[in-house]
Amino acid sequence: MKTIYNILSVLLLLLIISSCEKNLETITNPKDYQAYLDVKTELNKEDLNFWENKLNENPNQFPYLIKIANAQTQLFNETGNIDYLVDASSNLEKANQQTKFKNANYLRSLARNYISQHKFLEAIELLKKAEKNGENLKSTQKMLFDVYLELGNKNQAFYYLSQFRNAQDFDYLIRNSKWNDHKGNLNQAIYSMENATKIAEKSKNKNLIEWSYTNLADFYGHAGRIKDSYNHFLKALAINPLNAYAKKGISWIVFSHEKNPKEALRIINAIASNHNTPDLSLLKVEIAEYENNKDAKNESINEYLTLVNNPKYGDMYNKYNVLLYSENQETIRKAIDIAQKEIKNRPTPQSYDLLAWSYYNSDKKPEALQIVENKIVNKTFEPDVLFRVAQIYKANGELKKAQKLKKELIESLFELGPSMEMDIKNI
Repeated sequence: MKTIYNILSVLLLLLIISSCEKNLETITNPKDYQAYLDVKTELNKEDLNFWENKLNENPNQFPYLIKIANAQTQLFNETGNIDYLVDASSNLEKANQQTKFKNANYLRSLARNYISQHKFLEAIELLKKAEKNGENLKSTQKMLFDVYLELGNKNQAFYYLSQFRNAQDFDYLIRNSKWNDHKGNLNQAIYSMENATKIAEKSKNKNLIEWSYTNLADFYGHAGRIKDSYNHFLKALAINPLNAYAKKGISWIVFSHEKNPKEALRIINAIASNHNTPDLSLLKVEIAEYENNKDAKNESINEYLTLVNNPKYGDMYNKYNVLLYSENQETIRKAIDIAQKEIKNRPTPQSYDLLAWSYYNSDKKPEALQIVENKIVNKTFEPDVLFRVAQIYKANGELKKAQKLKKELIESLFELGPSMEMDIKNI
């Protein structure tokens, strides 16, 4: 038995070494993406100005409000400037008020804006009105699936998914992909997304193709297919060189897979010159943490807090605020308050995870464990949530349960990032 044990130990060691060597494989090449980093955003406000002038000339023409909101939403997507999203919301609200909330298309447009702002409960109210209206019902049902899934209401989400089931339909396939990912069935999620991408490619619709490539790239990354992920981010950039999401995806591959923080930071800074959003500052925090650069970390935290302090962001960054505030005993009460607000707005396992983590950091470990066992375990498969669950298990002496999660977390190191590697190994 001892000989067999020794052989198994050697084999395990070889597997670990092999895995580490594989992780150091260089997949990216600056020559592939440098041209996209050099592209500068040139804001095209022609549409916005045109429809604003038309509205000034004809103040009672409420359809112009929709045109203005569409132009503002496009500018938000290009720049990340929250002002455009909030201004679009204001114009969509005016259009709905003028039509007495009886135009289903306008209701869906405002709901879509609210979803972007994480106003999910408000979005549900609008979509239920659109559902009652009945105009273009399938479009409303698709959005109801989206919002109910965001709210953690699986039964309602599945009900609406079944209302428009069609394996040949792009909109169904992308939602079926999301549904399977939510259930932890990654292979099926990828299969559905690949089929949706084929439909998008046949349609010749560049926006659909670009969106499909970035989503497929995400799924490939989750599955450890890093090269496929990288190639699809590049394919998205070939369609739209300004796609900040694709550039962030490449920066994450450079950082998490190739352990090249300097190059990852260079990419992030290039993105920020055109599309500066709080999440980029958080990436810089993570890189600084990996490099053990406390000054850079504090600078990036302050940069994040300055950006997110804008009240127009509302609840969009609640998750990250909780995780940040819970690290400091001076702000732990603030973290708990925000987590409780998230649960009220969005009672999902991910929201309960935020409260459990806040309790864990405020030395309320039994309370944290109770939330874990009642509201989180077997209800979500997100690696970052499972990491915090494992830490809470360990703190409460549930070592076997913590060790069981450890294997899954090691397999999810790409998603979690290299700065968490040592924490995972110490579970």
